[in-house]
Amino acid sequence: MMGGGGQQQLQQLSQELEAIDEEIGELEGEIDDLQTRQSEIDDAIEAVQTLESGSMVQVPLGGGAYIRAEVQDIDEVIVDLGGGYAAEQDQGDAVEALERKRDVLDDRIDDVQDEISELEAESDEIEQQAQQMQQQMQQQQMQQLQQQQQGDDE
Repeated sequence: MMGGGGQQQLQQLSQELEAIDEEIGELEGEIDDLQTRQSEIDDAIEAVQTLESGSMVQVPLGGGAYIRAEVQDIDEVIVDLGGGYAAEQDQGDAVEALERKRDVLDDRIDDVQDEISELEAESDEIEQQAQQMQQQMQQQQMQQLQQQQQGDDE
């Protein structure tokens, strides 16, 4: 007879499912953040490719404040290389550097999506275990009731 032990196992499986769901939510949030960064990179690539020397641009100062500025030389693009380093690059090299950053983000998104798929598979497996346990517990309860009724009939 499973009794209280079965209920305890079901509760444990339920907690595991909650933890997996929480982890999936966090990973989905990470994907959203990565996609936002990709979008920013795409905007930067488009700007670098379409701007010309002499173009007027709005430069963000932070806090939602901008100033207008004139691009003096589009072949002097400063690109963040990561790790607190930046380098001045010509237009073509700047686009290539940004595309590499976007590719790294693509790879990370793929990795996170794989993690989510694995967690979803694990969640499905746990749900099946829980359903099987519930069915077994119900069958045992039915058998106990039948045995009690047979004992009462005698």
